[in-house]
Amino acid sequence: MSSSSHWRTRRQRLALVGEQCPHCQAMLFPPRDICPSCHGPAKEPYHYGGVGSVYSFSEVYTAPDAYEHYAPYVVALVQLEEGPLLTAQLTDVEPEDVYVGMPVEMVTRRLRAEGPEGLISYGYKFRPVPERVAAH
Repeated sequence: MSSSSHWRTRRQRLALVGEQCPHCQAMLFPPRDICPSCHGPAKEPYHYGGVGSVYSFSEVYTAPDAYEHYAPYVVALVQLEEGPLLTAQLTDVEPEDVYVGMPVEMVTRRLRAEGPEGLISYGYKFRPVPERVAAH
């Protein structure tokens, strides 16, 4: 990721900022210029709470460049409480402990570093919500 795109996209990597369509109230993530439900302009920012549950998941054994040291890791489709589905890496959990319906919350974590003295990228991941998982 270039330095300019790193800074340009930092807000959406550090917080779950989407939009709510002012016409049909659809919840959108990531932000879009046009609402896919009613095709009206969607320009009202919405800050998601960052809490949801695992909708589906997969374990990654062969990671892309710059992520090899994380493998194996779990990537999940997370359904936010407000409705949208998003893809995110799970953290602070062993792959065998992940299950569909597991309550999760967004956390900011280091994603990668470009060499020992390069740019360090941070972004969102999801981790289990401890008090909710214990009831499973």
